[in-house]
Amino acid sequence: MYLHLGQDVVVLLSSVVGIFDIEITSQSRLTRRFLEDAEKSGSVVNIGQELPKSFAVCVENGKTTVYISQISTATLLKRCRSAYDWHDS
Repeated sequence: MYLHLGQDVVVLLSSVVGIFDIEITSQSRLTRRFLEDAEKSGSVVNIGQELPKSFAVCVENGKTTVYISQISTATLLKRCRSAYDWHDS
């Protein structure tokens, strides 16, 4: 199963560690440091040019990638649930 994160970016749903609201979580010093470190290491993929609303942390083959998305966490959650509902049908 796959999750569409925005634009042309699709990831394996099983690789998603977490999806976070960027406005709320970036208030934390630890989250800001995590995002800064991911940016420095080249692990951040910015999806689109619009104002970011969320970020997804994915791990595949031991490599962590942070996807910055303009799609809200609520919409991404609905897409996750929809993928599982489709799979269970």
